[in-house]
Amino acid sequence: MRILLVQESDWLKRGPHQQHHLMDRLSSRGHEIRVIDFEIRWTRKEKEEYFSKRQVFTNVSKACEGANVSVIRPSIAKIPLMDYISVLFSHGKEIYRQVREFKPDVIIGFGILNTYLAMRMAKWKRIPFIYYLIDALHTLIPSGRLRFVGKLLESETLRQADRVVVINDELRNYAVRLGAELPRVYVVKAGINLDRFDPAIDSSKIRGLYRIGNDDLVLFFMGWLYQFSGLREVAMGLAKVKDEYPNIKLLVVGKGDLHRELQQIKKDCSLQQLILAGWQPYERIPEHIAVSDVCLLPAHNNEVMKNIVPIKMYEYMAAGKPVISTKLLGVMREFGDDNGVIYVNKPAEVIGKAVELIKDGNLKEYGRKARRFVERYGWDSTSKEFMLLLEEVCQIKRQRMIKCDA
Repeated sequence: MRILLVQESDWLKRGPHQQHHLMDRLSSRGHEIRVIDFEIRWTRKEKEEYFSKRQVFTNVSKACEGANVSVIRPSIAKIPLMDYISVLFSHGKEIYRQVREFKPDVIIGFGILNTYLAMRMAKWKRIPFIYYLIDALHTLIPSGRLRFVGKLLESETLRQADRVVVINDELRNYAVRLGAELPRVYVVKAGINLDRFDPAIDSSKIRGLYRIGNDDLVLFFMGWLYQFSGLREVAMGLAKVKDEYPNIKLLVVGKGDLHRELQQIKKDCSLQQLILAGWQPYERIPEHIAVSDVCLLPAHNNEVMKNIVPIKMYEYMAAGKPVISTKLLGVMREFGDDNGVIYVNKPAEVIGKAVELIKDGNLKEYGRKARRFVERYGWDSTSKEFMLLLEEVCQIKRQRMIKCDA
């Protein structure tokens, strides 16, 4: 099967997310995958041109060995706001080119603007189109006016898609609220590589690298450091108890909007217990998680976070780690109350809850519950379920075309 995927994020530098895991596995099984992506966090260097050149990356694998994904990055205007406006032209042209040359059997959209363009092209060329949501997409747009436009485009694409795929039950409700017909919405849970995230992974090298002692209790976070990630409040909470609990450390893997502020908090508060590891290759993530005693999802309960379940939750839990999370609707509905996830009302309560868990001495039991819960979500079964959905929608589309042409 030939699959064309479009997204408005950097396929090479971001993730791996749901789409990377699925496409890599389908590619390794012989399916042809092409991705049209967008360099979302571009920075224009002093002597760089204002318009980037079209780029093609071949033999790309992000999540598993043996994948051979081709990534096409259309040119864009490297000027704030104009970069997205240029998507209308460059991505529209590229989608048409790929439909003409690659002749995809199905198109899958993970974005808003280029996904809307892909949906319209799919309708015109009578190609099955799937809208795949791992986020409440329009809520990620900073500008209120642009967010309204994004919501309109997202809603129209949801109404027109042949199938809508979401990764949790709360996102299904979100998709229906925006206009998707419930019978066309399918929940395909996030998967997990249970061998890669093994609770028995040796963490001694990472402990030595960051000077973490055997008696230290490590709180762990990984991912993009959004302003609403809650890490600011967690770091300040740790600063307040650093003298009383000097063996509690916070290990943060990732970069993003909040990184400089966390560096400043570490400096101003002489907070040596805060370890900022920066970005790490995906291959090294399991051993970083293995160092931890408790993993964190301390995000603010806002429009961006309330409907989603980040894939990192499954990775934390597969590693046998308990998770302290704020009370996010999607997370609470997914994991319930007795599966290794402990809830707090707001990020500022995370350190207090961690201290409470230390005193209770039940961390290992919470970790065992977490691992048991996610053992049902192997990537092999998830990718097979998704492939069956692709085959079904392609078959239905072919049958409808035959009837229309008869």
